[in-house]
Amino acid sequence: MTAGVREQPRGADSPRPRPGTRLRLVGWLTAVAVVAGVGYRLWLLVNAAPPTNSDEATMGLAALHIVRGEGFPVWFYGQQYMGTLEAYLAAPVFALAGGPSLLGLRLPTLALYLLFLLLSWRLTLRLTGDRWFGLLVVALLALGSDRIVKNQLIAGGGYPEMNAAGVALAVLAVDLAAGRPGWRLARWAAWGFLAGLMLWVDPLVLPYVVATGAVLVGFCRRELWGAAGALLGASAVLGAAPLLLHSLLNGRNPLHAVLAASGANATAGWADRLHGGLLLGPPLGMGFCDPGRCDTWQLWWALALPLLLALGAVTAWRALRRPPTGPASPAEAVSPAGSVLAPPRVAAAVRLALVLAAVVTLGAYTVSSSAGLTPVESSRYLSCLLISLPALLWPVWTVARRGPSATGRHGPGRTLARPVALALLAATLGTAAQATWRSAQTAPATRAAEARHVELVSTLRQLGVRQVRAGYWTCNRLTFASAEQVVCAVVDDALRPGFDRYPAYRREVDRAAAPAWVAPAGSPLANALDERQRANPGSLDLVTIDGWRIYLPQ
Repeated sequence: MTAGVREQPRGADSPRPRPGTRLRLVGWLTAVAVVAGVGYRLWLLVNAAPPTNSDEATMGLAALHIVRGEGFPVWFYGQQYMGTLEAYLAAPVFALAGGPSLLGLRLPTLALYLLFLLLSWRLTLRLTGDRWFGLLVVALLALGSDRIVKNQLIAGGGYPEMNAAGVALAVLAVDLAAGRPGWRLARWAAWGFLAGLMLWVDPLVLPYVVATGAVLVGFCRRELWGAAGALLGASAVLGAAPLLLHSLLNGRNPLHAVLAASGANATAGWADRLHGGLLLGPPLGMGFCDPGRCDTWQLWWALALPLLLALGAVTAWRALRRPPTGPASPAEAVSPAGSVLAPPRVAAAVRLALVLAAVVTLGAYTVSSSAGLTPVESSRYLSCLLISLPALLWPVWTVARRGPSATGRHGPGRTLARPVALALLAATLGTAAQATWRSAQTAPATRAAEARHVELVSTLRQLGVRQVRAGYWTCNRLTFASAEQVVCAVVDDALRPGFDRYPAYRREVDRAAAPAWVAPAGSPLANALDERQRANPGSLDLVTIDGWRIYLPQ
């Protein structure tokens, strides 16, 4: 520097924003994305969307029985698998609100979604240290197609809590494997309790339990031989206590029921399984399709996902195997963005675990008969794949932000790497946003259908009807909406007894002198009842309201 000439401090006359300004900006944008995600789902709940059904009403009835002290169910009524955690979460809401409601049943699932969103953001920062990438992950998870919001908001058993628990297990695994000081025994206990709890609630999340558990064994095996391992085991037993006690007292193996529910007792061809599991399943289950179907152009994610899985596994494995350079680094470091970043090998191990858990989840679904028999509805079994989103998109984000040098490779195609990565990220956001828009458009129709159901319940009360017979998808929904003032027994379309998840309702209806019949207008059950009315004139009085037909025996 020339003598007598003072160098201007960097930034004095520069238009560049200060680092703190950029951090505040990304922080505000992330907060906006969180509020938008929760606000969108709250708007859906206010509009009674996504549409409810009798399975969700069954969980609501279990919560109602818990509040009244009439029973403390371990399993979803009518089966020996899928724990009733959602009923126990909704019971205090019902008690405070003075009665059951669909909104009260779903408020805990909304809270679980918020927890999932915040934990996903934290996990992303711990693994990458990149707050802008954390914003991308939060923005994607704030969106919600028809299938996604059904998994997250409908209290039908298992799905709303699995993702929150899976991400929590991963965050705890990062903290424990990184040797983060303070509250270590509490973290071990929390990991064990969540693992056991999910074993009771729904085993679909088990690949993530095993994968994050393998990380703990790899980095903390010595600690596991001591008090930490004993506490983890005891906490896991406590979390799975409902399952274990019920199995011991009744001599039943819940694994058999889970296999039967997955389609193990049914038959589906391999062509159908591969089509449903690998082509339809990923875009449907991860939020890239319109309500109830997938257009051909939306299936592009089925082609991208295997590539993302392979890329995520390879990059994480290489980072895990890369020898440390320079002096030993501390257990944790602060990234340039100001985030507490896990050690490179720990971050790589957890990313690899998330990718492998996604592979196992996808493979297990594909080989099940459900993928071939009911691919659209059973795509909900892939809801846990959202847990792996940070690990899947991190290599693409790295190339998109830093260019070809991020891969460390050189070749003829390196100039295309960044445009391809940017296009992939843009297509991911755009497709998810379009599916979210199409899902939001169904809310008015759902609100109108719920209004018709409210009118049905009100009409039955005005008519003094207390016992009815109806189809499966009408019965428990009607019983829950009336807070059991109207009790329903299930019949099939041939007017024969059907599947009652709560047998006490059938016994009450069978004791009634003249139970009524309820059927949706235009349904096969309504047609069968109309035929009976024509065959026996005067045997049934018909009351019609918008969307429903009520048959009153003479």
